Amino acid sequence: MHLSDILRAPKAVLHDHLDGGLRPATIIELAREHGYDKLPTEDPAALGVWFREAADSGSLERYLETFAHTCAVMQTREALERVAAECAEDLAEDGVVYAEVRYAPEQHQERGLTLDEVVEAVNAGFREGERRAGGRITVRTLLTGMRHTDRSAEIAELTVAHRDRGVAGFDIAGGEIGNPPARHLAAFQHLKRHNCHFTIHAGEAVGAESVHEAVQVCGAERIGHGVRITDDITVHEDGTATLGHLAAYVRDNGIPLEVCPTSNLQTGAAKDYATHPIDLLRRLGFRITLNTDNRLVSGTTMSREFAHMVEAFGYGAEVFEEFTVAAVESAFLPLPERRRLIDEVIRPGYAALRRG
Repeated sequence: MHLSDILRAPKAVLHDHLDGGLRPATIIELAREHGYDKLPTEDPAALGVWFREAADSGSLERYLETFAHTCAVMQTREALERVAAECAEDLAEDGVVYAEVRYAPEQHQERGLTLDEVVEAVNAGFREGERRAGGRITVRTLLTGMRHTDRSAEIAELTVAHRDRGVAGFDIAGGEIGNPPARHLAAFQHLKRHNCHFTIHAGEAVGAESVHEAVQVCGAERIGHGVRITDDITVHEDGTATLGHLAAYVRDNGIPLEVCPTSNLQTGAAKDYATHPIDLLRRLGFRITLNTDNRLVSGTTMSREFAHMVEAFGYGAEVFEEFTVAAVESAFLPLPERRRLIDEVIRPGYAALRRG
C-alpha cells in the first residue's frame, strides 16, 4: 500500500489524547501568552523533537511527565478552544473521518475554569474545527478521570451531564502501577446506572490482571491499549496458540482493544513494530482498532501508524478497512450514525482505493 493511498484512506481513531497532540508552534505561542517559561526550547521543530525523545524512555511514568508542558498552556477557554479546533483540523487533514478525543477536565482548572466551562470550551473548539474541515470529520470527546486522584466519580457525573452535547463517554488514564481501575469503581457504577459508555486504560504497563479487573470487575466496554492480554496467550513452536480464559473471554465477546503501536514502543509495552502483538491478536480474532494515543509525544499520525503496519506486516487496504470498520463499530455513537459512517464513508472510500 503506497503512501498516497494511506493518506487517502478513511480512518477512525478511538484513542487520541487532546493534551498529547498539540502543534509545537501552538505550545510556544500559548506559553508566551500564559507567561509559562519552562519549555525546553522555543523553536517549534526542536520542541517537537524534544517531546518525542523525552517519551522514548521505555517507561510509562517518564512518558507521562511530558504532559506537564502541554497541560500548562491549556488553562483558559481560548486556549482550549484553539487546541481542540486545531486537533480536529489536523486529524481531518490526515484522512480521519471519525475521532474520539479524550482529556481530563480536572487538569485544566489552574486559572479558575469550572469543570463545565472546560467541557464547553473543548466542545466549542471541536465544533469550530469540524467547520474548518468542511464537515469531513466528526469528533466526539471522552472525559478522563485520573487514576492517581480521587475525582473520578465527579468526572463520571460530568460525563453524564454533558452526553449528547459532544461527550460520548468516560475513560480512566494515568500511571497504571499502584493505581488499579477498581479503585474507581464508584465512577463506573454511576456510569452504568445512567447507561453511559466508558473505556479503561489497561494492559499497558501492568499485565493481563489489569485487563481482567477492567473487564470483569469494572465492566469496561473497550480496553485502552490492552496489548498485555498476550500474557494470557501461549504461542507454541508450530505457530499455534492457546488462549487462557481471560484472553478467550475478551476475544469471544468482541471487546475492542484500542491498540497504539508507536506509543507501546515508547512505554516498553512492545520491543519493536515487527514483534508488536497487534498481528498475533488480529490473527487470533481479537477486535483490533488502530490508534495514535498521543500524536505530538509519539511523533505520529494515523497515516504513520498505517505505514508502520505496512512495513512490519505487509498489511494492505483490506486490513486497514477491517481496522477502521472495527473502530466505527466500537465507537460510542448511536447505531444509525455508525452505520452511516461505515456505509457512506468507510466502505466507499476503500472501494475507491481498490479501484485505484
